Amino acid sequence: MAGVTDVHVHVQPFQMLRPEILGAMKRERPQFPQLLRMSEDPAVLLEILDHAGVERACLINYVAPKVMGFLPTVNDYVLKYAKADRERLLSFGSIHPAHTKDVRGEAKALVRKGLRGFKVHPPHQLLFANDPRLEPLYDVAEDAEIPVMVHTGTSTFPAAKSRYGDPITVDDVAVDHPDLTIIMAHGGRPLWCDTAFFLARHHRNVYIDISSIPPKRLLEYFPRLGEIPDKVLFGSDWPGPGVPGIQEELDGIREILPTKELREKVLVANARKVFP
Repeated sequence: MAGVTDVHVHVQPFQMLRPEILGAMKRERPQFPQLLRMSEDPAVLLEILDHAGVERACLINYVAPKVMGFLPTVNDYVLKYAKADRERLLSFGSIHPAHTKDVRGEAKALVRKGLRGFKVHPPHQLLFANDPRLEPLYDVAEDAEIPVMVHTGTSTFPAAKSRYGDPITVDDVAVDHPDLTIIMAHGGRPLWCDTAFFLARHHRNVYIDISSIPPKRLLEYFPRLGEIPDKVLFGSDWPGPGVPGIQEELDGIREILPTKELREKVLVANARKVFP
């Protein structure tokens, strides 16, 4: 299927990770040397995308010094990385309000530099999506017509606090910013899928990405997925925990989605609306 977009790929400066997380990645991922090369050379990622038949990928980065080790310089990193192919590599960056004196000014500067979307990661940034300090970021994204992706659901990383991942706080953001495109990463899995489904169905500007959900369990988590065919986006979350690869996730989703029309929307058409 031509034109597939993976809206959730973690291409990050892995060496910036906290030592305990970096050590775990080296132990648990036999392909870690390839991941390290990929983080330094976009050609490695583009080859992986070609092999999987993926046209575009959103490169997800965010600032979370305390939990993950990622510093504000991740924004410079992803903007430089995406220059290798601006058509195929869509840069997502972040502003943590506790690590800047000017959320609005920094957000505007990132948009001017070509950032394609913002990421908010409540369990790793230790704040709720409706934190008032994020309002300037949402304003800038809404004006610039670029999406904001919000992690919804749990996280198993050390020091992460999953209570921040309840997607109900996204409701406030969607109400206050009706022209802001919001992507709820992971659909609130596994605890809050019903909440995420309600929000995607209720708000015209809210989408779900199905990354990090094992394809065979997708219809268990979202048995009424067919009722919101225009609000669901394919994402792999690779190389996140438990995700074997982009190709494997894509094959699994193709197999589990019941109709050709739904496959076309989830894998291609919906992402073209969000990322023209």
